[in-house]
Formats: sequence, structure tokens, C-alpha cells
Amino acid sequence: MLDGARLYAITPDASPDRIEALVGAVLRGGADAVQLRHKTLARGALLTLAEKLRALTRAAGAVLIVNDHVDIALLAEADGVHLGDEDLSLAAARRLAGPAFLIGASANTPAMARAAVAGGADHLGCGPVFATPIKAAKVAIGPGGVAAVMAAVAVPVFAIGGIDASNLPRLTAAGVRRACVIRALSDADDPEAAARSLRDLLG
Repeated sequence: MLDGARLYAITPDASPDRIEALVGAVLRGGADAVQLRHKTLARGALLTLAEKLRALTRAAGAVLIVNDHVDIALLAEADGVHLGDEDLSLAAARRLAGPAFLIGASANTPAMARAAVAGGADHLGCGPVFATPIKAAKVAIGPGGVAAVMAAVAVPVFAIGGIDASNLPRLTAAGVRRACVIRALSDADDPEAAARSLRDLLG
């Protein structure tokens, strides 16, 4: 389901109405996947928002991933979940959700990537590629770091961290053609146009 995906949009911590409008725009611009990531929204409101984004992504033929919350992802009929270190284990999520459910994990080294895939992850976020305030404490691994992770596993690997139109060509030059983007879309004056530009650069 993510094999052909290139542009993976992640939502900011904004109001549900703004997120819904943003997701509609980036889908029109060609985003292949959307991750609902919100660290402060109450769980009931998060489920309501997930259901609205499910309708948008389904109409666009795009993938919907929910960050952290397997139960909300399942209730909203999302395609999958992205799990962090403090969430359910990959194995537990797989037992709960079944074999067809997409389960993503984060990995910034080949060893971490191989361990995540062995544990049940079927796609990976890899970074931060470039410096970003969202992951300020982490050292950027650069395009070469992402390429090394890609070479270590056979699942889709999405670069993440500080990616925008100015540095995306450095990724594609290294053979990286999948990217997760947050601020380059959410902070754009025209998110639809920004998504279209990034999607075109990814090929």
C-alpha cells in the first residue's frame, strides 16, 4: 500500500479545523499518505478528526496513518499506525491489528532498521535527515544516513526531518525518493502548491 508512495504528510499540532483543511489541500497537491499526529488533542476529538481525515484520504486514494494510537487507528478504519518507543510494541500492535494493517516505526541506523523490521514494522521513518526544531536533541544523519538504512531493509523507508524544497534535491541525488514533511506543508502560504512541488521533486 505504501510501495508507490513518495510524499508522506504529517499533521501539525493545530486545531482540528485547520488540520482538516490542510490535509484536503495537500491531498489535492498529490500527497500519497497522511499521518495524523497530535500530541495534545483529547482522545475523543482525535478519533473524530481521524474519521474526517479517513474520508478525505479515502476519496483521494491516499493512505491514512495514525501516530501512536492503535485503537484510534482501528476505530477510524485507518490504514495503519506509527509507533514510538513508548507506545505498544510492534508485536503487540500486530497481534491486535492483524496482518494487513500497516505498522511503521522509526530508525536512524541500519541496525535499528533491521531490528524494527524483524519486530514487525512494514515501513520506516528515518531521520532526522536535516536539523529540525521538532527533533532538536537528535543529530542529523544526512541523506547518506537514510540511504544506508534503505540499503539494510526491504521495506519502504521515508526520510524525515527538516525537509523542504530547498534541500530535497540532496535526498533525491542520494537515491532517496520517499519523504515525510511537516513544516514545509503546514507553514506554507499555499499548502496545495507546496505539496505539488515536493511531489514533483520526488518523482
